[in-house]
Amino acid sequence: MTRGGPPAGEDARLLARLAEEISREAGEMLLAKRPARPEVLATKSSPTDVVTALDQAAEELIRDRIRRTRPGDAILGEEGGSTGEGRVRWIVDPIDGTVNFMYGLPEWAVSVGVEVDGEVVAGVVNVVPRGEVFTAVKGEGAWLAGERLRCTTGVSLDRALIATGFGYGAGRRAVQARVLAHVLPRVRDIRRGGSAASDLCSVAAGRVDGYYERGPQYWDHAAGGLIAAEAGARIGGLGSRRPNPDLTICAAPGLFEELHDLLAPLDPERDD
Repeated sequence: MTRGGPPAGEDARLLARLAEEISREAGEMLLAKRPARPEVLATKSSPTDVVTALDQAAEELIRDRIRRTRPGDAILGEEGGSTGEGRVRWIVDPIDGTVNFMYGLPEWAVSVGVEVDGEVVAGVVNVVPRGEVFTAVKGEGAWLAGERLRCTTGVSLDRALIATGFGYGAGRRAVQARVLAHVLPRVRDIRRGGSAASDLCSVAAGRVDGYYERGPQYWDHAAGGLIAAEAGARIGGLGSRRPNPDLTICAAPGLFEELHDLLAPLDPERDD
C-alpha cells in the first residue's frame, strides 16, 4: 500500500488536478467525435490489437495540454512513445479498452498517471461512458465522486470475484485459457471487462476482489495501480517483482498472496 508524499519540489495535488482536467477534456472529445463504429487505423502486435484515429487524436490533445501548461515535463504515451527528459513524467493511455470503444461497450477509459523522479504520485482514470472519474494522490487516498475508496478485505480466494484480461496473439491466448481453466474452479467467478485501468479501479472500489493479467503495459496500470494501492490494495508481479507486462496482480493483502500462489505454479508468463 502506498504511503508518504511526493518527492520534494512538486505538488502532487496540483498534478492530479491537471491530470483530471486533461482526462475530462479528452473524454469529452472522444464522446463527441466517436462515430457509430470507429474504423481501425492500424494494428500493433496482431490483427486484433487495433488503433483508431481517435486514439491518436486523444493522445495528441493530452500531449498538447501538458506541453502548454508544463513544457519541461516528459511524456510517455501508448501511441506517441516517449518524449522529453523532465523529472516529472506523464504516463498516458488515451483510450484503454480500444476494442470496447470501437464496439460501443462502456468499459474504456482515459488514463493519466504522473511520476516525479520515477515514482507515480498522481493518477486519474476517467471511465468516460460511465461518467466516473477515479483519482488518487500518493499518501492521500483514492476517490470517486467525493467518496474515499476502499478495496474489499477479508475475502478468501474461493469467495473472490476476480477480473482478468486476455492478450492479442493466439499463442498467448491459448496459455491464458489454460491458466483460466485452472483458476476458475477455485474462485467465486471471473469477470473480463476489457480495460486494465478500469479493472484496477474496480478493485479499488470493491466491485471486484482481485485482478490478474498478462500483458498490460506501464501506461495501462500507472494511474489505476496508484488508485488501487491508495484504496488499500497490493499490486505487483510474481515473486517480489513490480507490476509488469509478464504478469500484474492486484488485490487486498491476504487475497493477493493467495491469488499469487495459485498463479505462480501455472507458469502464466509464457506464450505458446
